[in-house]
Amino acid sequence: MAAASNPPAPQASTAAYSFATSPARGDHDEYLQGLLLLRAGQAAAAAECLAAAVAAVPTHAGARVNLVRAWLAAGDPRRALHAADAALALLPDHAELLFSRGTALNQLALPHAARETLTCALALAPRHAPTHLNLGNAYADLDDLDAAEYYIRAALHLDPRLVEAHASLGFVLTSQGRLAEAIAACEAAIELDPDFVQAHWNRATALLLAGDFARGFAAYEWRKRHPRFHADFPVLPGPVWTGDDPAGRTILVRAEQGLGDTIQLTRYLPLIAASGGTPVLACARPLLRLLASLPGVHAMPKDAPASRYDAWIDQMSLPLMFGTRPDTILAAAGYLRADPALVACWRARLPSGRKIGLAWAGNPAHGNDHRRSLPPRAVAQLVAACDAQPINLQVGPRSSEAGLPDLSAPLTDFAETAALIANLDLVLTVDTAVAHAAGALGVPCWVMLPFAPDWRWMLGRDDTPWYASLRLFRQPRPGDWDSVIEQIRTALRRDAEPDRESPDTPRTTHSAPAN
Repeated sequence: MAAASNPPAPQASTAAYSFATSPARGDHDEYLQGLLLLRAGQAAAAAECLAAAVAAVPTHAGARVNLVRAWLAAGDPRRALHAADAALALLPDHAELLFSRGTALNQLALPHAARETLTCALALAPRHAPTHLNLGNAYADLDDLDAAEYYIRAALHLDPRLVEAHASLGFVLTSQGRLAEAIAACEAAIELDPDFVQAHWNRATALLLAGDFARGFAAYEWRKRHPRFHADFPVLPGPVWTGDDPAGRTILVRAEQGLGDTIQLTRYLPLIAASGGTPVLACARPLLRLLASLPGVHAMPKDAPASRYDAWIDQMSLPLMFGTRPDTILAAAGYLRADPALVACWRARLPSGRKIGLAWAGNPAHGNDHRRSLPPRAVAQLVAACDAQPINLQVGPRSSEAGLPDLSAPLTDFAETAALIANLDLVLTVDTAVAHAAGALGVPCWVMLPFAPDWRWMLGRDDTPWYASLRLFRQPRPGDWDSVIEQIRTALRRDAEPDRESPDTPRTTHSAPAN
């Protein structure tokens, strides 16, 4: 789920503060030029001028304050933090510098330090709405959702037109599972600023979690305009495919986001082939061999030059293009096939008897990985909960944590992972690409979800319309993996009892507590 953005730094002030010496004329010119550039939106150039002014007169308070503003506006929180620390050594009780420092810490994903700094800023300027907002954002990053809501609502009380606060409130309410209120908060932000990308994105997340796919996927198109991810969506030559008849045409589909997202949405490509088109999926190399099992679909490396095509589309736009609703999702029973030869090779090297595959961590570069991956202490609990031979599906730096044989070396791509999964009786995994691979193969899989899950898992249910073989286990409160593992232990014990349904029986009840 995309977190709400922190608000931009306040507008640059033209007041020059000097508490020791006055700048020389040339240094004053650099300072004024920096202010003018900052006002004109040329933040990086402004920072250069202001840094020169600071270098010439280190005690020039106005230059120091505006240098921090400039680095924040330029999207460089590390330099902003460094500049703020240097300025605070001279002005330790400067409320705006503390606010800016806390903003930079938020952007650097250091919420504990941000909370401490912003609390100091708030004590000095208790009616500064952006400080309340950013303190609320820090609490949200710490999963203290009640405190986050309190401070964000305080910001809105002080400034009802603070558009970023409405969007952040939408994020926090979504994280609490209060989806109708979240959508209303995001729409309040959009009413104030129709082009505010983060509000549209947060609204899309809430709508998709609520199962309103028609409005949700339409709003999700705003992801392409987010400044953090805009570079991932360069406009390609040729027309964008708009869903018209693909017969006789080559449609280039550009994969985006993670490997699991690519696996989830490859289900749409055979529809293009069935209509007489030739779908070409440009995706990550570890997926190429696995996706070769899709009939009529050609896969190519995303980093290779594109071959000839007639139209193109971003892959996450396909659900919107095909008018997807929760009750019309395609191929929930599975649509990929593991290579039989690889399956046989893995069967020969695995132990006999019932086998449960375990994956406890996702890509550490993922922005939400600290919430979706198990902490190391919970990994041992998960292994202990297994009532069968545990098999290590984990790759990457955490593959040795469970004390199980490390199979990451031969798991060179997802064709190998799929072949291993095809030999298992059950997969237990966090929200990572392994869950999508198991679901796309139709292999029984139980997915452990954080309190505020990704949009595709929706809320208040222990099944998913995307994959019939998946069963969902949700945290009852943020960070509570102990309860999730106890739910799994109980479910394994129950399913092992005589006359009970087997763990590969698809679940259709919606009994999990709403987040």
